[in-house]
Amino acid sequence: MGISPIPDAAPLSLCAREPHVPAERLVAEMVPPPRFSSARFDTYIPDPNQPSQTQAVQVLSSFAAGLGGAHATGAGKRKWFAKKPAAPTGPRGVYLDGGYGVGKTHLLASLWHATPAEPAYKAFGTFVELTNLVGALGFQQTVKTLGGHRLLCIDEFELDDPGDTVLVSTLLGKLVDAGVALAATSNTLPGKLGEGRFAAADFLREIQGLSAHFHPLRIDGEDYRHRGLPEAPAPFTDEQVTKAAYATEGASLDDFPHLLEHLARVHPSRYGALTDHLSAVCLTDVSAIPDQSTALRLVVLADRLYDREIPVLAAGEPFDKLFSEEMLNGGYRKKYFRAISRLTALARDAKGLVRD
Repeated sequence: MGISPIPDAAPLSLCAREPHVPAERLVAEMVPPPRFSSARFDTYIPDPNQPSQTQAVQVLSSFAAGLGGAHATGAGKRKWFAKKPAAPTGPRGVYLDGGYGVGKTHLLASLWHATPAEPAYKAFGTFVELTNLVGALGFQQTVKTLGGHRLLCIDEFELDDPGDTVLVSTLLGKLVDAGVALAATSNTLPGKLGEGRFAAADFLREIQGLSAHFHPLRIDGEDYRHRGLPEAPAPFTDEQVTKAAYATEGASLDDFPHLLEHLARVHPSRYGALTDHLSAVCLTDVSAIPDQSTALRLVVLADRLYDREIPVLAAGEPFDKLFSEEMLNGGYRKKYFRAISRLTALARDAKGLVRD
């Protein structure tokens, strides 16, 4: 296909980026993503027909206030002969148990903001980001780094990989021993997708020894699962996407197959840095993903783009055709459904970049 003349200013390229992210940045970026940077308890609008939503705000507000006495100076800064503070009473963790679209992430981010501690002493991240942090720092360094925190919020706690579940459960046990409070939401176990939400009993069973530290908080509401996969907007042509990339300051332009190859060379903990200072991501030749390892890497990139609200303009196959039927019916299907939903939302955001 011939490409019409376009301006001389070349767009950026994700494939040309190989960011090296210092450990300090990985930890510093464990804050609610931009999409939830302004989330507060008073901006959460409970459904009047769902009293559990109002109750959740009350319980979490009290939980945040109760963390005022927890240490927030780091275990490494304690004086050797200082009197050890009395162990707090009651659960030191809360698990938000609810279906899709009831505002669990909004509430989790609100808890982070409401907790009386400097940002350096409270952390917010997805389960994947937490495992990536362990991969980048090592287990002992992660314990040392997070052990001085007042609160750790884990969004989308994933239980589809037994090895990662054991790793994170062990990590959380060490952090609880250090006095860190915990809060979590989770996804659905592979065999539980049809139930629409992850049951608290399943979560507590999977984390085994940590169950006594969590107070399950059920949040009822409309189950958005029944909407099924979102219909992705019709993709544009390679020519339209290329023109838009050249016409949009701060946009990147990459061939999709080459981008997938590049993601294999970049640690997932660096995918956030890969998108630094981008106003839009433009992709040509989008096609079905060939294997599960590649698919899982794309899921992480989709999460980082969605967190940062970066529009994605694409040519080729629509995003709801990215994953095979086998993938969508397999153990990681929840991740793939989420990636399709998020990429579709970002594709809608990008439609205004194309000017006929």
